[in-house]
Amino acid sequence: MEATATAATPGRTGDLLLRWRVALIVLLLGLATVAWMSTDVRMTGMDAGPGTDPGALGFYVSTWVVMMAAMMFPSIAPMVLMYAALQRGRRAKGQTAPAEATGFFVAGYLVIWTVAGLLGYAVLKLGRELNGGALAWDSSGRWVAVGVLFAAAVYEFTPAKHACLRRCRSPLGFLMGNWRDGRAGALRMGIVHGAWCVGCCWLLMAALFALGAMSLAWMIVIAALIAVEKLVPWERAATVGVAAVLVGLGLGIAASPNDVPALTVPTSEGMSMHHQSEPGGGPMPNDAPKRDGPMNEMNDRMP
Repeated sequence: MEATATAATPGRTGDLLLRWRVALIVLLLGLATVAWMSTDVRMTGMDAGPGTDPGALGFYVSTWVVMMAAMMFPSIAPMVLMYAALQRGRRAKGQTAPAEATGFFVAGYLVIWTVAGLLGYAVLKLGRELNGGALAWDSSGRWVAVGVLFAAAVYEFTPAKHACLRRCRSPLGFLMGNWRDGRAGALRMGIVHGAWCVGCCWLLMAALFALGAMSLAWMIVIAALIAVEKLVPWERAATVGVAAVLVGLGLGIAASPNDVPALTVPTSEGMSMHHQSEPGGGPMPNDAPKRDGPMNEMNDRMP
């Protein structure tokens, strides 16, 4: 009887762990789904293609954070699961392991991606202010987009990319090498992991801006590429595959951008217009009314 009880205990423990892991995965994927839905609502009608005005700072930051949750939560699931499992192990041994530490870990990850988004915003705004229209699509903008996509493909094979990706693909190795106790430690570990993730994916995010930062379709494509290279067991094949997709997109934009699926090709009129702001702070949709025609010209001349 005693042997039976002893044998049953590991089985029950295994069932509880499985349920707990499934619940955590469901939670992450559920949050990602909500983020995708929110992003879809916020970006409707705003895709003006490469060079889209990111809008006011508040609108951009809130949209960026939701975008990162949508795009990254599925990819970081193994890291979060491993962290939570180690915390449960510590609690089982009577060691300090706050139950909410997993949330702090994820928050730290989002913090560093928010900082990265702010840097990207500053670069975009500064570029729009200083280039004097040189980066417009019908000037050099098309070739800048092609160059960014090719650069992202080349980066896939650099030592820096490999070093960052290795840490993203090895949750246990990363956590054991960077472990810190408590909530502050969890926040710090999330920030460090986020920094490695930024190092791994920053040019893929640049490729998203080159394709259209306000395009839900391109968000899905880039999120899929990130998931492939982080989750597929065959790292080399994943790297080559991601680079091939980036090169293919670059060649498509260089040769015939109008034939690239889901790509919104900016028009000269659209690029020359100043985006007005909606109440939420974002750029107006592509179908915003244009000021043209003799009546508008007459009105412009009136005092």
